[in-house]
Amino acid sequence: MKYITRHLEEVIIKLSDSFPAILLTGPRQTGKTTMLRMLAEKENSGRRYVSLDDLTARELAKNDPALFLDIHKPPILIDEVQYAPELFTYIKIHIDTYLNPGDFWMTGSQIFSLMRGVQESLAGRVAILSMSPLSQREIAKKPSSIFDIKLDSLVDTSSNLQPLDTLEIYNNIWNGSMPGLISGLYADRDIYYSSYLATYIARDVKDISSAVDALKFNRFITAVAARTSQLLNFQAIANDAEITVQTAKEWMNILETLGIIFLLHPYSNNVLKRTIKTPKVYFYDTGLVCYLTKWSSPEVALNGAMSGALFENYAVSEIVKGYQNIGKVPNLYFYRDRDGKEVDIILEKDGKLHPIEIKKSVNPDIRITRTFQTLNKYPLEIGTGAVICMANSVSAFNKDNLIIPVWAL
Repeated sequence: MKYITRHLEEVIIKLSDSFPAILLTGPRQTGKTTMLRMLAEKENSGRRYVSLDDLTARELAKNDPALFLDIHKPPILIDEVQYAPELFTYIKIHIDTYLNPGDFWMTGSQIFSLMRGVQESLAGRVAILSMSPLSQREIAKKPSSIFDIKLDSLVDTSSNLQPLDTLEIYNNIWNGSMPGLISGLYADRDIYYSSYLATYIARDVKDISSAVDALKFNRFITAVAARTSQLLNFQAIANDAEITVQTAKEWMNILETLGIIFLLHPYSNNVLKRTIKTPKVYFYDTGLVCYLTKWSSPEVALNGAMSGALFENYAVSEIVKGYQNIGKVPNLYFYRDRDGKEVDIILEKDGKLHPIEIKKSVNPDIRITRTFQTLNKYPLEIGTGAVICMANSVSAFNKDNLIIPVWAL
């Protein structure tokens, strides 16, 4: 398997010089352990590695955490730390006693008990980062870059990227962004995703809710995938999965906590009373969406009924991953009111609202930007807007509205 360099590596190294503990969260098989073990070898500090997937190590960590840390002395990398939240209090004691930066590296799925234990025991002592599936810049082996609506910056950061045509973009969408597939470790995409879902349901999902019915949960996540890039409709999802609305809400929370999906919330302000309050749902990995919704090839996905939704999911997830890869969270929203006026994305930055439309078009029409004026009722100033599309290069309609190819994100 060929290792793919991750943008979070620089963040981990930098934070290890100041924080005594780093917790790297995120969904399974995104490369958390692989990256940290590689970094541990490079730092040459003698960092020990222990996985709590090992039942013997897990039992010791749960029943005698003090002895566990005496045997596995820092600096240490503890994998799957969510299985022994009893460790957190003893890690806190060690940190407060020795104050050594970088003593503890930990990985874990984003499950409730893990985050609750960290927040209660290690507040102020731990840097929490999230790792998503690969971004398109990581796959292309290009430097990290966060989405910034500045023409000079966009031209500069896109100059070393290879422009992609429409089918190449849909190849990326269909192939997804899981390291095991992109690196070539797993050759059969369908078997990979089938096993991936089975592992999630059998392990993480049932750790959170032992009452989960595997077949119904599979129908549920498929129903969510069919509605990617749409307003979250719990009733429709519940009907498809043959579950109650309350169960659909609980399971949606599980998907979000485990890092499978994320929600984009509407931008709201007391000035406007007619805005929609419902969030939109997106997946971090568009390949999983294509697998669940049974698009058999990139060409079929390009020409299918979900083509626009897949393109929007791809664009939004790339923006989010770009921020996560430098340890930040973007202030991203969308706008929709009861009159049907909509702006796909609003980026709030430096006291301004930057409106963004996403269109599966090579030559977008400037009339697309007319809805941006809807935001004039907000007290914040409207900043530079943009249309993310299939264009061949970064350009502009005018000084206030840019044209950004999706491959340049």
